[in-house]
Amino acid sequence: MNKLDSYIPRSGLSIPIVTVVDRAGNVPEDEQLAVIRYAVQNGHGADIIFAVGTNGEWNRLDNQQRQRVFRIATDECRRLTAAGKPVEAWLGVTAHTRAETLENLACSIELAADAVVIAPLSIRDVDDCAGFIERDVAGVFERHGHAVPVFLYENEGIAAPGKPRHLDVGDVATLSRLDFVRGIKVTADRDILDLFVGAATSFDKTHEFPIYAGNAYLIFDLMAPSKNIDHHHRKPPLRGIVCGPANMTPREWKRAWEVTVAGDLPLMETYDALLDEFRQATFFKRGGGEIELGIAALKTSLMDAGVITSDLVAPGTEPFHGTEREEFIRRLRELRERAEAVVEPGWLSSWGK
Repeated sequence: MNKLDSYIPRSGLSIPIVTVVDRAGNVPEDEQLAVIRYAVQNGHGADIIFAVGTNGEWNRLDNQQRQRVFRIATDECRRLTAAGKPVEAWLGVTAHTRAETLENLACSIELAADAVVIAPLSIRDVDDCAGFIERDVAGVFERHGHAVPVFLYENEGIAAPGKPRHLDVGDVATLSRLDFVRGIKVTADRDILDLFVGAATSFDKTHEFPIYAGNAYLIFDLMAPSKNIDHHHRKPPLRGIVCGPANMTPREWKRAWEVTVAGDLPLMETYDALLDEFRQATFFKRGGGEIELGIAALKTSLMDAGVITSDLVAPGTEPFHGTEREEFIRRLRELRERAEAVVEPGWLSSWGK
């Protein structure tokens, strides 16, 4: 348990990296390493690499490949940190079953991961989320003789069939009193995020229990200077953002976080507008409606940037249809040209460079 004594949850940009897969469903190590290095941007991008999260297609991989990504991420983050580019490795240990989730947790301990992320509502055979953390997760730590920091994951989009849509705030407050539970990632709309931010006063105060916004676009509204009462001693309501779109624009999102913390409204407006354009580029009309091709777009953006050689998505992830891929690349290249004109010097992601 010694690691927890000095652990301070990292601030800033967490990038839930995509998982590169080949046609056999395996993860090529060299390309997965390239994704991590691109996200870190030589120290000017990700503060945290979140491996095998939602954007990492955790629910499409077999457990052996999940653990392969765990090893790649922890080894590379450790190497980068030793090289003076500090970045933490947070591992998404959630699996469809209790047994595989606990197996992944044990693996994360052996790898000496900086932290793990658990989405209890996504585990099909777990009915008591708080009890699972209190008994099962704690039991793994007891058997290994030490723990790693655990961050809870609130995301109704990945809840298992038949489960509640959201974590119970009271359960989160109870779990915050466990020494190893150190915060929560909330991927939700503004109302749900506000609910957890408002409940933060009930969370345990013997150690820090920060909140990370999984819908990163909310920061431009939530953290705007006009929303804060004390402008001279204001403290942002969030510790950081967990941003899938930052796979393709890591420096821009890193800078967006910095200017929102600083309360620089003109720059906040600049990055809000630019990054929203990148988001809109991932939407396509189908069947009278619109669909967001997030993971497919992120992988194609990395391939177009020269980071990876294949943009295959795992079976079950929605791919591009017809000419959508070519249209996305066209939009992306136009946006990169626009970004060159508006992004501050040093904050343009090094596309393929």
